[in-house]
Amino acid sequence: MAAKAKLKRRGSVRSEDPSLAKAKRFLKRIALVDGHNDLPWVIYSDPQARGDVGAYDLNRVHQDGDTDIPRLKQSGLAAQFWSAFVPTEIDHPGRSVLEVIDVWRRMNEKHPEIFMQATKSSDILKAKREGKIASFLTVEGGVGLENSLAPLRIWYAAGARLMVLSHNETLDWVDSATDEKRHGGLTEFGRHVVRELNRLGMLVDLAHVTDEVMHQVLDITQAPIVFSHSNARALCNHPRNVPDDVLKRVPQNGGVVMLTFVPEFINQAALDWARPLKDEYMKGRKDIDRAAAYAERAQELGPPPKATLEQLCDHIEYVTQTIGIKHVGIGSDFFGGDTPDGLEDVSRFPHLLAELIRRGWSENALAAIASGNFLRVFRAVERVGRALRQDDTGRLVRHEDFVKGATLFEPRWRG
Repeated sequence: MAAKAKLKRRGSVRSEDPSLAKAKRFLKRIALVDGHNDLPWVIYSDPQARGDVGAYDLNRVHQDGDTDIPRLKQSGLAAQFWSAFVPTEIDHPGRSVLEVIDVWRRMNEKHPEIFMQATKSSDILKAKREGKIASFLTVEGGVGLENSLAPLRIWYAAGARLMVLSHNETLDWVDSATDEKRHGGLTEFGRHVVRELNRLGMLVDLAHVTDEVMHQVLDITQAPIVFSHSNARALCNHPRNVPDDVLKRVPQNGGVVMLTFVPEFINQAALDWARPLKDEYMKGRKDIDRAAAYAERAQELGPPPKATLEQLCDHIEYVTQTIGIKHVGIGSDFFGGDTPDGLEDVSRFPHLLAELIRRGWSENALAAIASGNFLRVFRAVERVGRALRQDDTGRLVRHEDFVKGATLFEPRWRG
């Protein structure tokens, strides 16, 4: 009996999916970058841990989440951009952003055997060589600026290297894709935010903004941009996804679109099922109990349609065919929420590459999407920042300066 069990186990090893085995071997050699994960906010907002990294205990598998150290060890990741997200309506947004940044910092301090705190593009390959994950900081949404450029420079000094201009709500200076359009895109202060990001050498992230903002940023930026977690609107008509007319401008800019795992950005049927609830929520109906509303809709219509790993790969291939392999990357947006079948948690990144292998992707194409494209963009952003900082040390600029009709300075350079 024991001999039969042993033979069965050996047989299961021999029958491992050859594409998955190839993907795992590939990730031992090639760096993998993920553009967006909200783990610092998950720890910060956890009702038990309340921002205490030790109490959250990343060393255990979190069955109610998607990111922890045991599964990160299976991910193949060489670099992760962690998001210092706070909700737009939070009290004390400036302080709250700093508190979430502090969670990221303490994650790195507590687990130096896993995370290498990172600030430079070169840290990605360094972490890969050391068998660690380069731990980068993103600030998601500009609400914490509180309408001043000064906090942006403090975030940079703290380690931030990427900023998502808005989240789900429109700010005083930038329109969000999922809220009322109030500014026709960017205000003058918003343009200064983009220019200051260029000067600092921080990545400008257009994942949450309106089409108008996307075009305006592409008009003025002096550095390549990223969409750190967005998909193709042609395949799923969500305003968070990138429309074709914007996609087709990305190659000229040199940027990268990092495809995301959010089910409602992947599967049109899943979006259609949830759209009435999303519309009510996005219109500011904060009185709605979202969990109860979803449960009621599921009772009426049945459970929401699932998104799948294969459908995400359809988005990846669509963007690749539309703008070329040099402008595609991966940005999961794991945040403890719904995930597609096949991409349930961070351990599943090799399965994504395995599906692309099954579709005939070459190793050169896989290397481009895994990290090559992002590294090129990051290095270019750093070069632009170094050049701009030679002639400009930054200035105090506030939103109200433009509202009152008095600018504090005339920029010496323009995008």
